[in-house]
Order: sequence, then C-alpha cells, then structure tokens
Amino acid sequence: MTTRLDYFNAAPEGFHILLEQEKYLRNQFEQQPFLSLPLWELIKLRISQINQCAFCIDMHSKEALNNGESEHRLIGLSAWRDTPIYSEDEKVALHWAETITRDSNATEQDYQSTLTAFGEQGVVALTLAVNAINSWNRVAKIFKPEIGSLSS
Repeated sequence: MTTRLDYFNAAPEGFHILLEQEKYLRNQFEQQPFLSLPLWELIKLRISQINQCAFCIDMHSKEALNNGESEHRLIGLSAWRDTPIYSEDEKVALHWAETITRDSNATEQDYQSTLTAFGEQGVVALTLAVNAINSWNRVAKIFKPEIGSLSS
C-alpha cells in the first residue's frame, strides 16, 4: 500500500495546528497530577485499535515500548476490562476514551467517575487527547502513510 499524497506538505498550516495540539497535550499529560505519558500512549493505542488504524497502532505501540510500557500490557490492551494489569485510573481513562470514540455520549456516571479520578483539567485533557487521536486516525486511514515511516 502506498501513501496517497504528502498530506503534511499539502496543508502545512493545518498540520501545524495538529502538531501544536500534540505539544499542548504532551505538556498536560506531563504536568497534570493524575495524568502521565504512559497513560497517554495507552489511550492513543487503544483508540487506534478501535479505529483499526494500522499506521497509528504501529507507531503508538513502538512509542509505548520505547517509553517503558511492557509488551504484556500492550498485548492485553484490547481486553483491558477483564485483566488486572491496569490500574483503576487507567480503566477509568480507557472507558472514557472508548465512550467518546464509540458514541460520544458519556453518561453522568461516566463523567463523574472520570472527574473524580482526574479532576477538571484532567477530564478536559483526556477529552482533547481522545479527539486528537481520533483525528489523526482518520487522517492516516484516508492518506495511508507507509507503516513505520514515522515511528522509531
């Protein structure tokens, strides 16, 4: 499969906005008390699995491994609800991410449990992170970049 076009160079200002959002999110996941970069990678990988974005699954699994995530946890990610290897906060975040991705209609209970676990700024950062990876997944699925071309 070949890349359909060089989408970054076709719309550099648009992709600059998305890349700036990534910088903002990285900062949020590094600075917010209940967020972390490993959690961000789990969210990106799980959403990419749901969206069946091969490019992003490849990239985010490699990034997660490079940042210290275990292969065992990456392999178990699609069944996170039924395995004890994820923390309660990780489960809340993954549930929130899946809810937004699948139907974007969070219940009051979903919202309250996420708010309790992550606080106001954390809920906003999680929501923006889920929206961002959904956006990247859709771009990659449309333009079909070569798998492994951006990953380390």
